[in-house]
Amino acid sequence: MSEVEVRHVDGVSIIAINRPQARNAVNFAVAQQIAAAIDELESRDDLRIGVLTGNGGSFCAGMDLKAFLRGEVGRVEGRGFAGLTESLPTKPLIAAVEGHVLAGGFELALACDLIVASSASSFGLPEVKRALTPSAGGLLRLPRQLPYRIAMQLVLTGDPMTARELAAFGLLNKVVEPGTALDEALQLAKAIARNGPLAIKACKKVLMAAPDWSQAEMFPKQREITGPVFASEDAKEGARAFAEKRAPAWNNR
Repeated sequence: MSEVEVRHVDGVSIIAINRPQARNAVNFAVAQQIAAAIDELESRDDLRIGVLTGNGGSFCAGMDLKAFLRGEVGRVEGRGFAGLTESLPTKPLIAAVEGHVLAGGFELALACDLIVASSASSFGLPEVKRALTPSAGGLLRLPRQLPYRIAMQLVLTGDPMTARELAAFGLLNKVVEPGTALDEALQLAKAIARNGPLAIKACKKVLMAAPDWSQAEMFPKQREITGPVFASEDAKEGARAFAEKRAPAWNNR
């Protein structure tokens, strides 16, 4: 049985951690298989967006501590925890979360571009309770995505917060009924996948980089990324499709 299941639906790559008996904790095999799934997402023009989820009612409980005690790490060199947190795809990635979203699991969700969460899900970075630190992106991404004091509370207490609490701070895109997070994430993913693929990648790249740009360099750097989109065949196809009142046929050029 594969520890990560991958399937493709309407331009969406669904990547599901498949260790429900361990609340989808990440071992080396999971990390390798997620990295391979991300490589496939990046390399195929027919795949526009990914959805990361977990089977069995739990998203991910973080690092597999039993594997850790055996000397096994849940990371891939150069790519970080779960083969993802230090090497993000250029295409969008949605986290569809149910149940436990803890430690490295929370850091996986933070590495995604959008998050759809069950109202019954619980998010936490409990590393300090085990004399560890959330070093797979939690300390770096959380203060960029949450108010400073809320990020501090989550990290320093190690106590969890509910999906509705975090949604109030803008961390989540949707809070949905338990058991429906993947279906809702797929609806969101398909809406994105219908749009121009070059434009989607360029927009993601600018949105990720822009907070680190100075006022003087914002527009020049943006033009470097978005200029080729306006000159692309897809941009012309988008205009033609609008004029002809039909769905566009993108060719990723």
